[in-house]
Amino acid sequence: MKNKIKTIIFDLGGVLIDWNPEYVYLNEFGGDREKMQWFFDNICTPEWNEEQDAGRPLKEATEERIKKFPKYKEWIEMYYGRWIEMLGGSIEETVEVLKSLIDSKLYQVLALTNWSAETFPMALERFDFLHWFEGIVISGEEKMKKPSKEIYQLTLDRFSALPEASLFIDDRQINIEAANTLGLNTILFESAEQLREELKAFISN
Repeated sequence: MKNKIKTIIFDLGGVLIDWNPEYVYLNEFGGDREKMQWFFDNICTPEWNEEQDAGRPLKEATEERIKKFPKYKEWIEMYYGRWIEMLGGSIEETVEVLKSLIDSKLYQVLALTNWSAETFPMALERFDFLHWFEGIVISGEEKMKKPSKEIYQLTLDRFSALPEASLFIDDRQINIEAANTLGLNTILFESAEQLREELKAFISN
């Protein structure tokens, strides 16, 4: 299988960037994890956040939540008002893997991320390594998101990549499964060490 891969596609959140709304809300809720989890399960849910990843404007999303849950207005506004504080930093060990692949000059290295088009510029400003990619496909800009097959196909088409010669790395099983249906090679990310080990089956020394 070595020497077959021409394109390597990275997910960002959870693979190269540590993002977690807990960094804002756990302190806001005085360390009460149960209260914080209730808020994430019922008010600013992951599903709600993913609508913004698919292109919904942040202002519209915030207003919709406030209208539905006016009692929690302050906490809802905090979600995107203090979004930058949810960025915990880069996952340095994975950034080192990324750098080694780019430095080898053997691969087209891309990123495919579920991310709001309005918040992504903040990440671009903070993380220099985001400028290393040959290209980044951002779900919020395309108005579609993983695991929709269309966004994988768009990525392949835009960068003239063949699925059988591409390797996709993501930390969510549902996204991996969608990539597999299109014939991409995949690695379900668990850690940088595990990624290094599994890459050996796909790439040149």
